[in-house]
Amino acid sequence: MLKGKNAIISGASRGIGKAIALELAASGVNISFSYLKSQEAASALEKEISGLGVKARGFQVDIKDFPAVKEWANQTGELFGSLDIVVNNAGITKDKALAMMDVSEWKDVLDTNLGGTFNLSKACIVTLFKQKSGSIINITSVSGVVGLPRQTNYSSSKAGIIGFTKSLAREVAPYNIRVNAIAPGFIETDMVNQLRPDFLKKMLERLPLGRLGKVEEVAKAVKFLADDSSGYITGQTIIIDGGLSIQV
Repeated sequence: MLKGKNAIISGASRGIGKAIALELAASGVNISFSYLKSQEAASALEKEISGLGVKARGFQVDIKDFPAVKEWANQTGELFGSLDIVVNNAGITKDKALAMMDVSEWKDVLDTNLGGTFNLSKACIVTLFKQKSGSIINITSVSGVVGLPRQTNYSSSKAGIIGFTKSLAREVAPYNIRVNAIAPGFIETDMVNQLRPDFLKKMLERLPLGRLGKVEEVAKAVKFLADDSSGYITGQTIIIDGGLSIQV
């Protein structure tokens, strides 16, 4: 049901974003994705996606820069002719106790995670209005659901994405546009591997399933929300966290 559709994905050169791009491409979706630094990784992903028989184009974009994001969205529309799926995935962490956190560390995380979600959604929304169709999928985090220590900036940005998702879903539903979020827990990514070993060990001990999640498990949930089979789902947050958020 996804074959021939077109997706734009932020932050897809590695980790969860890369897995999402490959999962959608394997279903016949053309992929436009952004990356911030690694041209080599982006070129490799373009090649891998193209090998699946669909179109692929990587764009070097700072998700915090709205004019650049808007230009990326415009070029994607020209390249593909239409836009069906928007995935707000780009995100960063700068974990630190609030007492030690610099103002710049607060702003960078909020501007990237929450601001970037605003930027790409706004850049695409008029196109979706005109089509009267589309699925926006926002990657939030379990940290935005339950709050985790030393992540006041990250938790705030991800909780904001959940509120953004609910509000926008109500706003655009009359145009047949759905907006949902996915809240991963501790997934096997470079970002999680950068966490302090003692903190990660403590989190794993709390997980009912007792393991880290896989990027493919998140990507398959994105595919479900992108597909028409989830056509009656909007404004929801699907939590993929191994049971972390159900702990008392």
